Amino acid sequence: MSTTEELSTEFAACKVLEATNPEEAASRLKTLILEGNNDVESIKVKETAVQELCEVLVKSKNTGALKGLLTELRGFFGCIPKAKTAKIVRSIIDSIAKIPGSTQVQLEVCKEQVEWARTEKRTFLRQRIELRLASLLVDTQDYAAALTLIGTEVKKLDDKLLLVDIHLLESRVHHLLLNLPKSRAALTAARSAANSIYVPMQLQGEIDMQSGTLHAEEKDFKTAYSYFFEAFEQFTQLDDPRAVHVLKYMLLSRIMLNQADEVPSIISSKAGLKYTGADVDAMRSVAKAYQDRSLQTLQDVLTQYGPQLTEDPIIKTHLNTLYETLMEQNLIRIIEPFSRVEMSHVASLIQLPLETVENKLSQMILDKKFEGTLDQGAGCVEIFDSPAAEKVYPTSLGIIESMGRVVDTLFTRSQRVVA
Repeated sequence: MSTTEELSTEFAACKVLEATNPEEAASRLKTLILEGNNDVESIKVKETAVQELCEVLVKSKNTGALKGLLTELRGFFGCIPKAKTAKIVRSIIDSIAKIPGSTQVQLEVCKEQVEWARTEKRTFLRQRIELRLASLLVDTQDYAAALTLIGTEVKKLDDKLLLVDIHLLESRVHHLLLNLPKSRAALTAARSAANSIYVPMQLQGEIDMQSGTLHAEEKDFKTAYSYFFEAFEQFTQLDDPRAVHVLKYMLLSRIMLNQADEVPSIISSKAGLKYTGADVDAMRSVAKAYQDRSLQTLQDVLTQYGPQLTEDPIIKTHLNTLYETLMEQNLIRIIEPFSRVEMSHVASLIQLPLETVENKLSQMILDKKFEGTLDQGAGCVEIFDSPAAEKVYPTSLGIIESMGRVVDTLFTRSQRVVA
């Protein structure tokens, strides 16, 4: 296969063979890529063949072949420009990522390619694979290694777009480590770098999503909703699968703002109908439970939609807060008519274990949510009337301040008389 026409003919034959014998098609595509001339036209055919081979291997879920392909193509990489090499290497790594359960293979491939790029002095490619490796380390919860990787040489770059990605990833890591000040600082650095360049829509959506996440952590759900809405619009235009997650965050923000009645209208909007499914149904059920102020219904929803609600750390964190708030509201409503009531009776009314109710009541007393005390010997809680606001001390302070002003005025006047 020495001529471009022969390569094109062979490539067309391989595409036809894919439907009936994908293994044979993959073998012939690999031979087509590794053999023959490497003139300009032939390289174009081979690049297309690499993409087709990746698709065949992804369909057969052959991670081993994709991993080995990167090693086998190194001779071919020496015949093409470095920019095209970087594009092919990253596309093969992206192909591996499409196969479920391939995270460990991706880690191994990225580490191998980083070493190869360092040996070949391909700085552009190495820096981008290191960023991908850091992102994979975050996914595997190896946060220390990820911070070490992005905190060294990678930050010393003139590539603003890559810097935006790095700072954004750093912000995500610090947020997962619950270090909100550093997370905000990294996000600010990402925005500063983004202001001087054109930012792709996908990256801008990621920045807005991270901004919304941090505002939600600060309980500023109104601002968080605005950022999530911007991210949702961008991801929707790109048909990005993360759009449904951002929609969930939008609905969660409305619930936390005590505007659960707006959730159905958002879901039934033109953009919301596109993502109808278990994730959206889960948030609709949470909103209904919150409107009903029903703790039991919320527990049932969390059990029914466990994967959709508890596997997302952002949703899980805020739903825990919502659960605690509902529990406090229900407990106050139950004990309000009483001056003394058995905790076992309260537990039966709220349908929670006695130990949970006892711990929560003691916490609420310490937090001054209501005035009372626990009589553990009798198993009761005593509720006191809220004491009237004491007026003596504020009045006394006001009199002292007035006297201070009078004395100052008299002193000023006496100074004038003496002068």
